Amino acid sequence: MIEHEIYMKRCLQLAKNGLGTTYPNPLVGSVIVHNGKIIGEGWHKKAGEPHAEVNAINAVKNKALLSESTIYVNLEPCSHFGKTPPCANLIIEHKIPKVVIGCIDSYSEVAGKGIEKLTNAGCEVILNVLEKECLDINKRFFTFHNKKRPYIILKWAETADGFIAPLENTSKKSTNISNQYSRQLVHKYRTDEQGILVGTTTVLKDNPSLDARDWYGNNPARIILDKTNKISSEFQIKNKKNPTLIFTEEENYVNSENCMYECISFDSLVIPNILTDLYKKNIQSVLIEGGTFTLQQFINNNFWDEARVFISENNSLKGIKKPDFNWKPIHEIKIKNNQLKIFINYD
Repeated sequence: MIEHEIYMKRCLQLAKNGLGTTYPNPLVGSVIVHNGKIIGEGWHKKAGEPHAEVNAINAVKNKALLSESTIYVNLEPCSHFGKTPPCANLIIEHKIPKVVIGCIDSYSEVAGKGIEKLTNAGCEVILNVLEKECLDINKRFFTFHNKKRPYIILKWAETADGFIAPLENTSKKSTNISNQYSRQLVHKYRTDEQGILVGTTTVLKDNPSLDARDWYGNNPARIILDKTNKISSEFQIKNKKNPTLIFTEEENYVNSENCMYECISFDSLVIPNILTDLYKKNIQSVLIEGGTFTLQQFINNNFWDEARVFISENNSLKGIKKPDFNWKPIHEIKIKNNQLKIFINYD
C-alpha cells in the first residue's frame, strides 16, 4: 500500500497543474508504472482536450509494456462519451491489467460505472488509495455536483484591530491593508476560481477591476450584486477584460456583449437563489471578496466552504468593521507583516 500511495501522490501533484483551466471537468493526474518505474504520466489540462489517462498512455514510448503495467489515477476513469471517448475503454483496449484509483467519481455520469466496466473486462481494480486527499483536490467539482451550488471561498483583509476598510474612500481606489506578497497571492487565488463576487458598495468605493493582473492565468468571471442598478458604465467591472454577471432587482438594464444581467428578488432567499443561478450557469467555484455586508450574508446563511483571511500587524483607528466570524483556523501562514488564516466549514 505504501508503494501505491507514493504513485498516487504523484497523480495529485500532476492533477494540480490543471487548477483553473479544466472547468467544468475535475482535476485528474495519472501515472503508469512498470516494474517499479514510471514509464508514462499526464494530467488533464483543459475541457475538451485529452484526459489524464490518455496523456499518460500517450507518454509511454513502448506500448507493449502497458499489458504488464499498473495505471494510477486519482479519480475513477470515465465510462461515458463526452467531448472525448471513455478513459475506461482506452485502459481496456491497451490491456492494462491493474488500475489503482484514489476515489470514486460521484458525478452521475460516472459514479462507479467506470470501475464496473474495468472489472468486467478482467482488470484488477484497487480503490480508495489516499481517498481523503483525492476527494479534497476535487472539492470544487464534488461540491458543485453533490450540493448543486458552487464551491464558495470567502476572502478579506483586516487590520489588527478588526477593520476591513476606511469609512470614506473618495479616490475610488482600493485601500491596501495586506502587503504586496499577500496581494499577489490573492491574484493567484483568482486564477484558480471560475468566478469572483463583490457587492455594490465595494464597486462604488474602490472601482476594482477584479482581474488577476499580478499572476499569470485566467481571469475569473466577475459577479456583482447591484440591487438598485447603481453601477454606471464608467466603472472597471463593465470593461471588456473579462465577462461580468450582474444580479439586480431593477428591470431597466441593457445586456451588452460583455455584461449580462439577471433580475432577481433581493429577499431572504437572495443568496440561495444566486447560487442556484450560478449552478445553472455551470460556475463551479466563486471567490467572495466583499465587502462586509456581502460577506456577512454568506456567513449568516452558512453558504461558504472555505475562508482565507489576511490580517495586518497595523491598526486602523476607525473604519468599516470586519465580518462577524467566530471560527477557529485550521492553518496559519506568516507572510512578512501579514498573517493568513485559513478556515474550513465542515458543516
